[in-house]
Amino acid sequence: MKLAFLLLPVLFAPAFAATSGEEVYRKRCSACHDQNSQRIPAKATLQRLPAAKILRTLDFGVMISIAYPLKREEREAVANYLGEKVKDEPLPTPTCGNARPMAGSAASNWNGWSSDFSNARYVSAEQAGMTLEQVGSLKLKWAFGFPGDILAFAAPTVMNGTVFVGSASGIIYSLNAKTGCTHWAFQAIGPVRMALLAVFTGKETALVFGDQVGNVYGLDAATGKKLWQKRIEDHEAVRLTGSPVSHDGLVFIPAASWEETRALDAGYICCTFRGSVTALRVKDGSVAWKSYMVSEPKRTGTTRTGMPTFGPSGAGIWSAPTIDAKRGLMYVTTGDNYSHPATETSDSIVALEIKTGKIVWTNQVLPKDVYTSACSDKAAANCPHDSGPDYDLGASAILTRTPEGREILVAGQKSGMVFALDPAQKGKLLWQTRVGKGGINGGVQWGMASDGQKVYAPTGDSSKLGAAPSRITTNVGNADYDPAAGGGLTALRLSDGSKAWFAEPKPCNPPRAGCSPAQEAAVTMLPGVVFSGSLDGHLRAFNAEDGSVIWDVDTAHEFETVNRVKASGGSLDGAGPVISGGMIFVNSGYPRFGGMPGNVMLAFGLE
Repeated sequence: MKLAFLLLPVLFAPAFAATSGEEVYRKRCSACHDQNSQRIPAKATLQRLPAAKILRTLDFGVMISIAYPLKREEREAVANYLGEKVKDEPLPTPTCGNARPMAGSAASNWNGWSSDFSNARYVSAEQAGMTLEQVGSLKLKWAFGFPGDILAFAAPTVMNGTVFVGSASGIIYSLNAKTGCTHWAFQAIGPVRMALLAVFTGKETALVFGDQVGNVYGLDAATGKKLWQKRIEDHEAVRLTGSPVSHDGLVFIPAASWEETRALDAGYICCTFRGSVTALRVKDGSVAWKSYMVSEPKRTGTTRTGMPTFGPSGAGIWSAPTIDAKRGLMYVTTGDNYSHPATETSDSIVALEIKTGKIVWTNQVLPKDVYTSACSDKAAANCPHDSGPDYDLGASAILTRTPEGREILVAGQKSGMVFALDPAQKGKLLWQTRVGKGGINGGVQWGMASDGQKVYAPTGDSSKLGAAPSRITTNVGNADYDPAAGGGLTALRLSDGSKAWFAEPKPCNPPRAGCSPAQEAAVTMLPGVVFSGSLDGHLRAFNAEDGSVIWDVDTAHEFETVNRVKASGGSLDGAGPVISGGMIFVNSGYPRFGGMPGNVMLAFGLE
């Protein structure tokens, strides 16, 4: 299903009016689906599909680029208008027999976004169950297909021999780490891309996670039974991407937003979302405290199309907080503002009290970065004047020590810059180093790693032939990328930020649609080895000493899966690989900005 983006005006529905699916279809869909074309499903064809399947297609399927500006209620309305009103599709059948989840060893657990509070994405050789010398022997052990999906973007969690992972269709899976068989499955309301966090409540182990429409859940890890559910934001455009972390009975949920793309609609009232952290009590999901990154928006003016404007807004938090238990602080990294006035908390590293959420200090690395997706056309109604470059801090800060023993915070930005701050001196800047040219889809995107000697920064810097890089594209998968232009991987010495080495990106071979050598995915480490995924579909292991490639596997092809779902790999982006107990787990398929689609999780192990 593919529509022409420029032909489809966006419906603005007042908040107080019930959304009409028929009206959404008429204004957003009929121009293409009411015409006679072999390439575009007719309305009658859509009406034979389940409403849930149409909604998934709008959320994170082939219609995702067209649906960016649509509010969730509009997506639901048009899906219910078109689709058959059938019961939810049955969840996957358990296949592990009498084998119980969470019954293995805890020695090699990888819980949440990182293996510990530091967000260094580093495990010891004992936790990894392998050494540098053994990495070259890694072979595929099993593959698991996500049915009906075209991307695999969730970060796996491994606890006591069980893999817990979300999906674009909102299904949470509990899988045996050694075999890939299914223990249980749970259906969330919206897509799930964050890592699930396992937290002991005093009675059971709860899996805590959020979905892409603002709901947070606590599940019993052993059974998949829902313990509690909480919506943490009233704003329609809330988006939960950053993985939760926990401390002392509380679970901290960062919040970002879809509002940046809602602004493509000239009739959208821009902008009112505020980035936040919410502290929930793990036992029941009740709110302990909530801290916003900007003050409450107020009316600021009127657009040239006559719509009211509001601000401040934005400063969403896209990644997992970093816990500093010694100082009683957590550190979050923030994105840009969406509307004026600009704030001192956008594009910043922010320190908050763990107990109260009070902001203690802020270090802003780029001021006045006010931007929305409407700024692909600077004259658009919802593009702020003096718009910024959209250089979010989208990756978690890393709390580590230099070889000399000094504690530092290291953060990477889409600008292509890496910053080191002193947590003992309210985030004082220690050094900064450029690792890429930067851009909307450039620089450091999802996560760096550190071994206490160096920090390893992957960079995107993808480029499309004949056009400037853009966040908005009608081509979901198979974009015309430059097959030789991408960022690479840089190792910086923690002591002073000097470059230890740079691994140049590998050009696509052969060049093909949707292939780019950009390395946007988060990287992961064991002693002496850095694992980095690329938009070209390759997962590579680099020697941490000199940047040489010691293992390379292409994931962009079809796989036979343990759950008998037709599945293939594609571009690697977002969540990076997870290392646990002699295994490497990685999701493959990321077409959001034109990369190669895919719907598979791969498990590699030693021979």
